[in-house]
Amino acid sequence: MLRLEARAKINWTLDILGIREDGYHLMDMLMQSVMLADEITLEESDHIELRTKAGLNGPSAVSSQDAAAEAVPFDERNIAYKAALALQQYTGCTKGASITLQKNIPSGAGMGGGSADAAAVLAGLNQMWQLNLSMQELLAIGLKLGADVPFMLTGGLARVGGIGEKIERLSPAPAVWLVLIQPCDGLSTKEIFTAYDNPHSGLTIAHPRTEDAQKALLRNDLTALGSAMDNVLEGISISKRPAIAGTVQMLEKLGAIRGMMTGSGSVVYGVFADEASARGAQNALREKGIPALITCTAQEGIMVYEI
Repeated sequence: MLRLEARAKINWTLDILGIREDGYHLMDMLMQSVMLADEITLEESDHIELRTKAGLNGPSAVSSQDAAAEAVPFDERNIAYKAALALQQYTGCTKGASITLQKNIPSGAGMGGGSADAAAVLAGLNQMWQLNLSMQELLAIGLKLGADVPFMLTGGLARVGGIGEKIERLSPAPAVWLVLIQPCDGLSTKEIFTAYDNPHSGLTIAHPRTEDAQKALLRNDLTALGSAMDNVLEGISISKRPAIAGTVQMLEKLGAIRGMMTGSGSVVYGVFADEASARGAQNALREKGIPALITCTAQEGIMVYEI
C-alpha cells in the first residue's frame, strides 16, 4: 500500500507566445510546487476503482463561495482514474488498484489539482505495479492526459514551455510563504483560453518578464520577483470574475509583496516576506470572515510513502 502527497502548483508567471495549428497554446511559464496537497492512497485490487475521502482543507477553506466546492467526479471522468487506465493501456498490465482520493486542493482554481492527482497515480502505480517506466515515458503518458501533468510529475521549480512538455528544472529556490484565497466560483480553463483568443476589447493584457522573475526568485529577491510577475490570463478572468481584482488589492494592503492570480484562476495568492507576515495576513482575513489558506513553496511535487 502506498500513500502519496499530490502537491498543487502556482504560476509565478504565465505568458502565451502563440498558437499551434492544432489549437494548442505555446506557453512560457515559471511554475513551482507548493505544500498544499491532495492525499492519495493506492492499494492492490483486481480492478481499478476510485473512492473519495473528505478533505481537511478543501475548497471551502479558501473560498467564500459555496459554488467553489463543486463536486469532483469519482468515476471514469476523473483524471486520476484516466491515469490508471492510461498506464494499463501503455504497458498491457492487467493489475488493478483501489485509489482513495482526499481533495484538499480547491477545484477550478488554477492550482493543477486534477493534474497533480493524475501525476501521483502515474508515479505511484509505476512503483506499486513494478513497471519500471522511465520518467520520459511517464511524461509522455501524462501529456496525453493534460498539459500540466508533466510538470506535476517533475515538480519543484521549473521553466515550462511548449504546450507543457518542455520542462527546465531550476536550482532549488528558498521557500516563499503564500496566502491563498479563492474569491469566487471556479473557472473553466478552456473558457478562459478561448476568451483570450478572441479580441480583448479594452482588457489589460499584462505580459510578465519571466527571465527577470526567474533570476529574482533564484536569488531570493522577492521585491524584484514581484515587479516581474504577471499572468496574461488575469485580465480575462477578472472580466468574468471581478472579485479577483479586489482580492489582489486586499492581499497587497495586508502586506503582500505582490498579489496575483495563478493559472487561469480563480485562486489568488499573496507573496509574503516571511511566515509571520503571512500568518498575520491570514488572521486578519479570518477576522473579516474571509477564508484563506497559508502555504509555502516546495522542492518536490509528489511525495511517496510505503505504509
